[in-house]
Amino acid sequence: MNAFSRRSLITGATAIGLLAALPVPAHALPAPPPVTPDRRSFAPEEQRFAPYLMLVSPMVADMEPGGFFAGGWWRNPAASYNARVQEHVYTLAWFATQSRSWNPYRGNANLLAALDAGLGHYLGLQHADGSWPEYSRDQHSLAATGFAMGYLSKTNALLRRAGVLPQRQAQIAASLRLAMTWFLNGSNGTVWQSPLTWANQTAAGLAGAALALKQDPDPVLRQRLTEAFARLAATGQSPAGYFYEESGADTNYNFEVMLPELADAWRQSGDANLVDMARKYTGWLGYNLVREPDGSGWFANIAPNSRTSSKFYADVRPDPERTALNNQFVPEVPDLAAFVPSREDLAAARAEWAADPAPVPALTKPDTSPRILAHAIYGERYPSRSERTAAIARLPYQRAHFTERRSDQGQDFLFVRRPQFYLGGYFGTRRATSLARTGLTFLWHPVAGTIVQSVNNNNHACWATVFPGQVPDSNGPQQAEFLGGEPYRFRYRTPSGSVVTQVTVGDRITRSVRANAAATEQIPLVVRDSDTTALDSRGLTLTRGRVTFRFDWAQELNPSLRPASTITYPGRRMHILTVPHNGTFALTISVR
Repeated sequence: MNAFSRRSLITGATAIGLLAALPVPAHALPAPPPVTPDRRSFAPEEQRFAPYLMLVSPMVADMEPGGFFAGGWWRNPAASYNARVQEHVYTLAWFATQSRSWNPYRGNANLLAALDAGLGHYLGLQHADGSWPEYSRDQHSLAATGFAMGYLSKTNALLRRAGVLPQRQAQIAASLRLAMTWFLNGSNGTVWQSPLTWANQTAAGLAGAALALKQDPDPVLRQRLTEAFARLAATGQSPAGYFYEESGADTNYNFEVMLPELADAWRQSGDANLVDMARKYTGWLGYNLVREPDGSGWFANIAPNSRTSSKFYADVRPDPERTALNNQFVPEVPDLAAFVPSREDLAAARAEWAADPAPVPALTKPDTSPRILAHAIYGERYPSRSERTAAIARLPYQRAHFTERRSDQGQDFLFVRRPQFYLGGYFGTRRATSLARTGLTFLWHPVAGTIVQSVNNNNHACWATVFPGQVPDSNGPQQAEFLGGEPYRFRYRTPSGSVVTQVTVGDRITRSVRANAAATEQIPLVVRDSDTTALDSRGLTLTRGRVTFRFDWAQELNPSLRPASTITYPGRRMHILTVPHNGTFALTISVR
């Protein structure tokens, strides 16, 4: 049995004339022996490799003889036609080729055989047009192709430097040329839309192309890549500042995937468009990642998120960490220093990790992203603590007074800062996806920190007016009128007019609701373990240190406060405040 399909063999042979697939044995692939890492053996910047070192043996043991990465280690569906499952070829290639005192797998014959088989299966999935499938064998997938270009180009770089698997090297090079021809074609609607549908996937392919063309220069493809970078900048980023994910913002994909892929592409190409995109996105982050004054972390404005629900980021995030490569942009985009750890804080966290006597924790399926290792090739550009402190001081909401409104494609993002409050809102004639939740999205205080975080994809943990059957007004578009004035006023409503809400923000916040039937006011509160709360029939008092918040509805009602079943943060937990009313409700939020 050959690892290549007949179609890919014909395509490859046409490209370079000699692409016979290596035979794969009919019996199961023998795995190299397992390893127990010694924390003290790893250089600080290579601690990310420790949990992956433990994966090598079980991952190979799960591989099928034909090279399919069975076992569910990465990506779903864990099916043999899903090219994304094969991205761990980079993981195997790294350990098979890199010399470290703690890596016994360099040159291991069993590991090289498994890598060879894995590459054979991966390349054999490629279509004649250069694309790869993901969710079905006949699919021509943007994601599978974009990420394949990245992992295969990086894998080939490792193989070439080590001088191993020469036939596979040639096959990978031919495969990448074919993929780039498909991917860089501006008329290819799977890759290029205006605006882009999944900008992170397109960026990943361009990063892979940039490395592939450094390895094997091609003037025609290089020109197409230059044009593609300009097209990415024109179609992949909203004028509001975020990167498009299904036409909306998404913190996880923007901050954890897209921005690192831009850094990867920039380090390979030096294209100035990518720095400009990073700078614009950093401006967006400055309104949407809200720092806790005690320095413990950052709350994300996630109610508008189109795809995922990343709620909170710790202030110091040691490896393995998906945002790590963002540090590459810091010298060119100094404001980005606020959102990555400082060199000193990261060094302290790494020293603590090395001194920990506990065994290195094993990664669990499928949380074994090969991106953690693939993005470790550039060194580090973390800011100093003083540089980071200065960047934090420049965050927009460190100022005491502004009103910022950003709009795109029928969506309005509102940020209102007054001395006592920072309030966010998401409105418009449309939502990016059904996961987004409209209305008020967060409430922050400059001393106490985050008090309210409205969550996406959740009808029980969003700030909303809720009708019987747990039907919130926030689960749908709500168009807003921005009335201005001081205190600042705005009004928003459901399309049917079933709920009309008016908000005033000054030295206090008032929220007046008029619903066409009995409803419930619902507020997702972030309550620290050290907070005290007192609920009565006319309001809620929450005390955090020297700061006291009062949520007052000025009438006798029957409220309740309950902890959310699953939403927790370090030292905090979400509690849901609900206040049933007859359809008319007025809330005043004050602080003392």
